[in-house]
Amino acid sequence: MNVVNPPLTLESVWARYQQALKAFLHSKVSNPDDVDDLLQEILIKTYQSLSTVKEAESIKSWLFQLANRTIIDFYRKRAKQQRDGALQADELWFAEEEASLEQQMATCIQPFVEALPSEQAQLLDAVDLKGESQKLLAQKVGVSYSTLKSRVQKGRMELRKLFEECCTLELDQHGNPIDCEIKSDSCTRC
Repeated sequence: MNVVNPPLTLESVWARYQQALKAFLHSKVSNPDDVDDLLQEILIKTYQSLSTVKEAESIKSWLFQLANRTIIDFYRKRAKQQRDGALQADELWFAEEEASLEQQMATCIQPFVEALPSEQAQLLDAVDLKGESQKLLAQKVGVSYSTLKSRVQKGRMELRKLFEECCTLELDQHGNPIDCEIKSDSCTRC
């Protein structure tokens, strides 16, 4: 009897192997931000090349080979950058624009945070403005990490609603603001 394997979809493959890939990356790369970037890169490569995998049984080894090559490329690129010295200013063309948008928005964010209910304002102030770890903050306030994450997300959504009442945000494909414009002079928050 022939058993027909279901077609490989990015969602099913990623749901099954994402955590194992992340653990593998953590075993090879120490910086958590680099791990997240590499995981994103592997996701993109998986999306682009998943159709080339013929056998569903070989998907795991294919993914980990892809991850291993991505790690090798990461370290090669880092070594080349260190060999070549610091990045040139023209390679950082985006840095000035991002900084100026952040500076523009920084003056507006605090009044919006203060307009939130007290608990949400305190959480967002601690996590997003002061950079406290959500795990440590959860321990400090005596709630589970998942509860605190949920409360922070809810606070962020409420903050965004308040912000969008006053301003028009232009977001990139990841939901990060790339431009902001005040809707009218009647906004008293910023």
